[in-house]
Amino acid sequence: MVEEENKNEDKTRENPCTTKQSSKKRNRKEVAIFGNYRNYYGYRVDHDLEEDPRMKVLKRDWFEGKKCLDIGCNSGLITISIAKKFGCQSILGVDIDGDRIEDAHWTLRKVAKMSARILSSKKPKRADAELFNGLENHTSASLTEVTPQKSVDTPCLQGNDLFDIVSFQKGNFVQNWRPPQDTYYHTILCLSVTKWIHLNWGDEGLITLFWKVWKLLQPGGVFILEPQPWSSYKNNRLVTETAATNYKTIQIPPEDFQDILLDKIGFRRVDNLTSTLSGSKTGFNRPILAFWK
Repeated sequence: MVEEENKNEDKTRENPCTTKQSSKKRNRKEVAIFGNYRNYYGYRVDHDLEEDPRMKVLKRDWFEGKKCLDIGCNSGLITISIAKKFGCQSILGVDIDGDRIEDAHWTLRKVAKMSARILSSKKPKRADAELFNGLENHTSASLTEVTPQKSVDTPCLQGNDLFDIVSFQKGNFVQNWRPPQDTYYHTILCLSVTKWIHLNWGDEGLITLFWKVWKLLQPGGVFILEPQPWSSYKNNRLVTETAATNYKTIQIPPEDFQDILLDKIGFRRVDNLTSTLSGSKTGFNRPILAFWK
């Protein structure tokens, strides 16, 4: 069996065409049909920024001491940043891609380890800083900077505290994901995910998303939504045949999401956070809306 594998490997090395074909196959497999891009935060957030610009419009009251859910968490940087900056009671990140969930667990372990070192040394070592620069090719102050003493603005979470607060889980939120032990949440985030749900499961999938969020929210809870504009759907409509078909049949454009959430789903009010958002890269200047149950 080993000899056979070695022969196949030799053939691949001897035949450049085979290598190119293999490379093409790998590239095809890496198409992010659910928006599950590798290094997503690396190209979304400018490297000279201290944190993801979206963190600046989120309010402590929505998270501090609260149970929170992050739908489509990708590699977990926003999830972990929220936990560290605002001190959630708990925050669960859910993503359809198991590889991204593995990335999120890796990120959590590294952040917890570095946070503990920074606390003990009271200043990051050069190696620690280099490690954080490697996280999604993005440095975030909310992940790396931990003050030695607690302050009103920034809860000081030690490394092990993060493991008690932050968790990640693979799951398809629209089709079959259920919260652990019938948990309900005070705050639910859905950032730049609706387009992918829309393209993969059409209008029905989108409405399912909204209804599930409503049911999982505590009374008085907040749903933080960052929808992609309709113009961006065209760029991704051909990722699969299903996406191409759904693109042609979608009847609910993103500009109607607010009316549906208020008039049909039952949210009582909405706040537009976009006016205070700055620093996003071109193409990511998207509305961020907070809906109140």
